[in-house]
Amino acid sequence: MNYKRHQNHILNKRLKEPRRFIQVIYGPRQVGKTTMVTQFLDESELNYHFVSADAVGQFSSNWIEQQWDLARLQLKQSGKKSLLLVIDEIQKINNWSEAVKKQWDSDTKTKTPIKVIILGSSRLLLQHDLTESLAGRFETIYMGHWTFSEMSAAFGLDENRYVWFGGYPGSIALMEDETRWKEYVRDSLIETCISKDILMLTRVDKPVLLKRVFELGCIYSGQILSYTKIVGQLQDAGNTTTLAHYLKLMDTAGLLAGIEKFSPNILRKRSSSPKFQVYNTAFISAQRQETYNEINESPSKWGRAVESAVGAHLLNHSQTESFNLSYWRNGINEVDFVLEMDRQIIGLEIKSGTEKNISGLQAFKKQYPECKTYHIGKNGLSWQDFLSMNPIDLF
Repeated sequence: MNYKRHQNHILNKRLKEPRRFIQVIYGPRQVGKTTMVTQFLDESELNYHFVSADAVGQFSSNWIEQQWDLARLQLKQSGKKSLLLVIDEIQKINNWSEAVKKQWDSDTKTKTPIKVIILGSSRLLLQHDLTESLAGRFETIYMGHWTFSEMSAAFGLDENRYVWFGGYPGSIALMEDETRWKEYVRDSLIETCISKDILMLTRVDKPVLLKRVFELGCIYSGQILSYTKIVGQLQDAGNTTTLAHYLKLMDTAGLLAGIEKFSPNILRKRSSSPKFQVYNTAFISAQRQETYNEINESPSKWGRAVESAVGAHLLNHSQTESFNLSYWRNGINEVDFVLEMDRQIIGLEIKSGTEKNISGLQAFKKQYPECKTYHIGKNGLSWQDFLSMNPIDLF
């Protein structure tokens, strides 16, 4: 695969600048972070030293110092003006941020022209270490799950199959054998992400409960559940604080989000019941007994699948475009999604079937007359067209 995602162009532009910041590329597993960087290196004329902490196992921060010394030696022997040091799966290294800070500051003092790219999968750990130790020394590039436009351009995937199979490029070859495809998504993607990006790197007292919350979130993706109702759906559920924490961990791993209720009051927003939303519809499909053809022939079930795909599209773009994503409910009136950016508000109602009930949008518009509202579905903007656009264009 040699498909250039948008982040490739951002990285190329930044690395052409003088040595200024450490470039940190992060995002969920198997979305092409390492592939993008290796393709970039193969096509560039840069002198580089590429290493992966994942390939060599768990190491102390001394490993980073060793790799940095090798990069300095390579730079000296090459006779070139600069060198690019790339460290993949950085979160596997204990105290990695302090080690990187020490080496970066040392090169800054000696004016050693080594540029640095760091790649990692755990957003929670990366962001904590970056803000704690590397403040003022880094820029980030987030790579989310593949959009429909990207999957279509790279693999020719149509809208319907994208809704069901989602945006995992590595699973394309297995789509014709749906049983194998589901096993691959469950074992190589979901289980690996939970075990390596959450359980191995974060304290989780009840790992079985965390997995059950994820399964429940997939079943109810696109629906609002209070934490009390979530407790009622699970056995040995513990308290609501634990459930909220587990949901936050899955959000940072790019698995499942609990979207908050829209409210100008921050405290009300944070105490609201979450609306489950998967980051990739493959998570839902891989855990269902039905096949793509069976779901596609059932209007009600297909409508739910489409709505989850639209929600995932919004959720992923909220990470890259920096708009706030929430839902709105007031009594019986509800709006599926609310987008906020620069004091602009947009209400979206998703109706993939033939019925068109926009009372929620009307009530929302009445309460917030300055907002824009859009209906996604029949007699509005088609869901196919919406999956092909960047939601930021709505503002």
